[in-house]
Amino acid sequence: MVSTVLIAGFDAGQTHTRCRLARLNPGGDVVVLAEAEGPGVSHLDAPGGEQRFAQALVQSLDTARHALLRPQAGQELVLAAAAVGASGIEAASAVQRRGQQLAAAALQLPSAQVVVTGDERTALEGARGEAAAGILLISGTGCIALGRNAQGQHHRCGGWGWLLDGAGSAADIGRDGLALSLQMADGRQRDTPLRQALWNALELDGDDPGAPQAIKALVVQPSFGSAGLARLAPVVHQLARAGDAQALAIVQRSAAALAAMANTIAARLELLAPPIWPAGGALEHLELLRQELAATLARECPGAWLNRPAGDGCDGALQLARQLIRPR
Repeated sequence: MVSTVLIAGFDAGQTHTRCRLARLNPGGDVVVLAEAEGPGVSHLDAPGGEQRFAQALVQSLDTARHALLRPQAGQELVLAAAAVGASGIEAASAVQRRGQQLAAAALQLPSAQVVVTGDERTALEGARGEAAAGILLISGTGCIALGRNAQGQHHRCGGWGWLLDGAGSAADIGRDGLALSLQMADGRQRDTPLRQALWNALELDGDDPGAPQAIKALVVQPSFGSAGLARLAPVVHQLARAGDAQALAIVQRSAAALAAMANTIAARLELLAPPIWPAGGALEHLELLRQELAATLARECPGAWLNRPAGDGCDGALQLARQLIRPR
């Protein structure tokens, strides 16, 4: 029986989990064979968090396995190692150790053949490719930044949760816009089309005097949260591009917050002219945010430059899984 060694890389986010299966050739090359999705994860301490974590890994792995071609006669497919980048996993924490144990049990692998870390770390590994140093900037529903220097040292900024530290994220852009619309409604700010556009997005009548109270009740619903605010970011962005000065100021504040994280990491790690890899839905889809970020970096972090990521979080996870396989 000939064994084909497989490794798995997981990118486990709050909305869905991706599993990428690859073959590890004798020379060390990684050849991707299949990819599939499963359910998302939550913090391990959240209600049902451990069950959701294990279920996400098992379901996405099973689906990826089914996507593989059937092995030829006399060939056995063996999962030898796996790496998981997951939302809410802090390095060197008790949560990371629990995640390691849960993943090993769910994937039926020895603990030494599994690594579980924050999704920002797998994203950085995927983004940098062959580069020795650089900074990853993620702006999606939330935001976080992580950098690495040529000596392998890391420094992280942000990522402390949307209630405490969301500056630079889509949720923050949506929240600031919605807050501004309420100030327009009660007369503290001059009314602009931004209020009407945001309220329309929430399916509220801009002329209804009860709309502000409806918004107050809506944002405290468990189903709304940071994702509900993030869905409003494209509305703010559209008004900013149309020339709304207050909407533009919101986008510029978020760009400045992202640039400050990159500047801090560059200083801490003594990076000169580092590549900065933008990632996340906000930086991918909100063109003006990206442009303002580039302009702010040019002023405040001279030499830094936005560069296309070499790969994604699954690529980074596969690289970490590859390191767990000892050369034969």
